[in-house]
Amino acid sequence: MSDWRAVCDKFTNAQHLTDVESRNDPENDPFRSKYKARELLREIYCSLKSFEAGEGEEDSGAESADQRPTEQPVDGQKLDGFGQGFSGDSPAGLRAAKLGAVEYYLGVNHVDTEELSAGQEHLTNCMKLLERCRVSSENVSLFLHNQLGILWAGRDEMEQAQGYLETAESIYQHYMKEVKFELAYTHTMYYLAQVYKNIGQTERAATYCQSTLQRQLQLNQFSPMEWALNAATLSQYYITKGKYMEGRHCLSAATVISGLAGEVPSEAAAQESETECERREQLRQKRAEIARCWIKYCLNLLQDAKKLLEDNIGELDTDRQEELTRQRRRDEEEEEKGRKSALLFGSEDTFDSIATVEERVLCLFPLDFTEARSVFLVGQNYVTQAKEYYQMDGYVTDHIEILQDHSALFRALAFFEEDMERRCKMHKRRVDMLEPICNDLNSQYYLLIRRQLMFELAETYSDMMDLKLTLANRQADTQSLDNHTIKKFNHLCSASAKYFQMFLDSLRSPEGKFPEHLEDDVLRPALVARFRVGRLQSRLISSSLSVQMENLSKSLEDYKYVVDYCETHPAAAHAVETELELSKEMVDLLPLKINRLKAKMAANN
Repeated sequence: MSDWRAVCDKFTNAQHLTDVESRNDPENDPFRSKYKARELLREIYCSLKSFEAGEGEEDSGAESADQRPTEQPVDGQKLDGFGQGFSGDSPAGLRAAKLGAVEYYLGVNHVDTEELSAGQEHLTNCMKLLERCRVSSENVSLFLHNQLGILWAGRDEMEQAQGYLETAESIYQHYMKEVKFELAYTHTMYYLAQVYKNIGQTERAATYCQSTLQRQLQLNQFSPMEWALNAATLSQYYITKGKYMEGRHCLSAATVISGLAGEVPSEAAAQESETECERREQLRQKRAEIARCWIKYCLNLLQDAKKLLEDNIGELDTDRQEELTRQRRRDEEEEEKGRKSALLFGSEDTFDSIATVEERVLCLFPLDFTEARSVFLVGQNYVTQAKEYYQMDGYVTDHIEILQDHSALFRALAFFEEDMERRCKMHKRRVDMLEPICNDLNSQYYLLIRRQLMFELAETYSDMMDLKLTLANRQADTQSLDNHTIKKFNHLCSASAKYFQMFLDSLRSPEGKFPEHLEDDVLRPALVARFRVGRLQSRLISSSLSVQMENLSKSLEDYKYVVDYCETHPAAAHAVETELELSKEMVDLLPLKINRLKAKMAANN
């Protein structure tokens, strides 16, 4: 008994070294405590083998040699064989469980010290020891922890990981009434979710992720901010599948559970304590990430509603709007039924809070401006929250991505606005938001972002130009537009062309030469930009015949570029089928218009 007590004490010391002392190991010797723990585990293994030898002599009449586990390795030795099988509760089964446990902890130790091959060998030995008696309460837990599955997942060997983890799952289901295995099974489900995601089984991954989150709540074993961020991330999967009820529920649960982490420490408190400083940073960052997930929810809901409602020229289809409105009552009844079968997070303490957050935003597609605006305002509120953390100073890329989402929210809302003057003002907000950033960004470090902003600004100015012309045409025909309107129209037209041209110029070499071959990632944007510049040049309004001819000549040059490029690069035609067809038409028509202008100018002279 005293020998067994010594083994238990060594094991306790090894766990203390691993879990506690290792946190204080110096940077130049980061695994010092874990190496000490390894030595203790090796000593325990040798002690267990000596016990086994003694018991084997006593039990020689009861058990034949081939029914006991053969010699097992300690660090670096191979596992040569294994007995033919025995009950998990038999003396041999108990001995195998003890040796398997030491192999398990040696395996984990080697994985922690980044010696993955040795770790794999120990864990495999553990599995072999327990294989014939795994359905005993002493060793089911070891299978459920299944570090081999986790190790293979870490190596991106997803099929191997899947096999080990699914084995662990099936064992749990056999022993699911044993409460002590619940946490281990939750751990298995978590890694299965990662594996299914990495092998492309996204729906199955989402199911396991949702189950993992729910089990963590039920067992009250979770970190509020980590849980909330995982739930918010899961919402993005449901959003991409058009499952907005489920997405909203995940985000609402994330908002409520993140509140359990408490208030963000003040800046003053953070300056006085390193712990409070770290906590402040983590809370602010993770809550900002959840806010960004909410932004994506609102934006995708508006954009998907727009796709449902727009006609073939991108305007609101009122017949379709009326049809969908008539379906709304039935959809609302289905929503209530759907809630009963949809995933539900929380406990008695949080259900009501989650439902309250859900009620703040629609999960059905908005069908008119009032509904769209309610979704927009929720999204805009989260934009403000996200920008509080992701500021331009220190988080340039994140800050600009949030601004781009804000701009996209305005663009989606503008679709629902019937008043063209107000719609134009919404686009102006987008310009005011993005233009200063675009002009101030360093081209060398943020070239790709600048290109995105240039293209969006060009399209926004073009949208404003079309709206202004439509408004003017409602009041008078183009021939009698007043000078103010013409000046405004030309300004918007030139601004759009300027940003399209800036995008094209960004593709030039340091020597200023435009590429003869456009790479795939810029092929369509470049050809579309050239096409749009040509279109904008031809739309500029001028009373001067020479200016008109100059504009049309520039326009013809741009259209010809698109046609010529697609002739010399036939594969490019598939990327710009519509623009190419129109360009060919304009290449035929514009010379006729230019000749008529020349004739008119000659007659005037």
